[in-house]
Amino acid sequence: MAKNLSNLRAPRKANTGRKRVGRGMGSGMGKTSTRGHKGQGSRSGSSLMRGFEGGQMPLHRRLPKRGFTNIFRTEYAIVNLDRIAGLEVDEIGLDDYRKLGLVSDRNAPIKVLGSGELGKAVTIYAHKFSKSAAEKIAKAGGKALVVGGEAAPAAA
Repeated sequence: MAKNLSNLRAPRKANTGRKRVGRGMGSGMGKTSTRGHKGQGSRSGSSLMRGFEGGQMPLHRRLPKRGFTNIFRTEYAIVNLDRIAGLEVDEIGLDDYRKLGLVSDRNAPIKVLGSGELGKAVTIYAHKFSKSAAEKIAKAGGKALVVGGEAAPAAA
């Protein structure tokens, strides 16, 4: 059946007004105003904490707590060698990672990992190198230059 002005209809519940409680018996929600009879929830000013289970020990307190979160941890932006090998560049500086689409976070320090092989000599600047990445870069004839206070790892 084709839609036209004679058979248009709003979706179900599209025209339902919001529930107005505490507005007398004619509202359809009179007397207790949807709060039920007696009890803590029926009283004015009643609000319970999230996860309240009626006095029973709440789930978030029953579960064991484990581990430790180091709030001073340094999160590195990870770049693998196979991503660098696919690029036609001879040198990658700190600004180039974002321009080439290798990292998205502009403030995170960069760490190069050794996944993949490097086919040609590339000079790579980064804040950190894994041992295998530094070895593969040196083996290909390139340089792994550490930016910052740390010394570059020696390639064997």
